Amino acid sequence: QVQLVESGGGLVQPGGSLRLSCAASRSNFAIGDMAWYRQAPGKERELVALVGTSGNTNYAGSVKGRFTISRDNAKTTLYLQMNSLEPEDTAVYYCYAIGISPVGLSYRYWGQGTQVTVSL
Repeated sequence: QVQLVESGGGLVQPGGSLRLSCAASRSNFAIGDMAWYRQAPGKERELVALVGTSGNTNYAGSVKGRFTISRDNAKTTLYLQMNSLEPEDTAVYYCYAIGISPVGLSYRYWGQGTQVTVSL
């Protein structure tokens, strides 16, 4: 099993920065791809950024150049550095990970979410 715990959300002014963290506790599972999703009020959950086990990344067009996703494989921790934040970035941010069992089965896991609010 895999448990994901996010931290680092909060209130920030437009143009400011925040860094989100996601700590994965995984017992005997391996961790595959990890990602950040977000969901704004009244909108569907959307992919923000993804990072593979080899460090390859993919970003939503709306955050490219402003957000940076990274991971520490030794500690199975995921990060999202968010710069030049805009009010449109306001959402609940969710950590996501693929957990791989010892016999090779893959499962999807979600964190509980952390609120990011960008406002004056």
